[in-house]
Amino acid sequence: MFTENANRIFNRSIEEYHRWDDVDHPIDNPYAPGTIDHLLYHKNWIDTVQWHLEDIIRDPAIDPAEALKIKRRIDKSNQDRTDMVEYVDSYLLDKYKDITPAEGARLNTETPAWAIDRLSILALKIYHMAREAERTDVDDAHRAACRKKLDVLLAQQADLSRAIEELIEDIEAGRKYMKTYKQMKMYNDPALNPVLYGQKK
Repeated sequence: MFTENANRIFNRSIEEYHRWDDVDHPIDNPYAPGTIDHLLYHKNWIDTVQWHLEDIIRDPAIDPAEALKIKRRIDKSNQDRTDMVEYVDSYLLDKYKDITPAEGARLNTETPAWAIDRLSILALKIYHMAREAERTDVDDAHRAACRKKLDVLLAQQADLSRAIEELIEDIEAGRKYMKTYKQMKMYNDPALNPVLYGQKK
């Protein structure tokens, strides 16, 4: 199953990152370039690093200049994340290019890759909630609350995985079809962000 493989890859990426727990540690993608596995690992690595950048920037004692540097790094990471989603969609579009949609085929509310993006983030939430449920420096109430949240996240992961599988099955059968839109992140574009193009005046 596609999502079973994706979740396994996401977990491998997260575990590898936490061997170092360093936002500057370089990615070492174990999968062959050009494969969907390579794209999924790279996608989750970006998500994992950004998760920890978001933690760092919320430190109340952070130096403002350092916070600004991290905010700009997060902006770039968001663009990289969007690019990776589009690479995954491009891979799937090519894979299913010879399938002719049936008469009355429907368009899904999101592409498979954007649903996979949510699955990647869920893997991170599950990893970190599981760590919270295992902490020894908190009381039983904290651990119990985190275990309940973890159960919900695991149910959400199962439901989302099933929904993605059904979407892929529908695309393969021609019951649904893919349509992609290049995402237009305006805040990084000097031609579209008024703060940036205002500096030219």
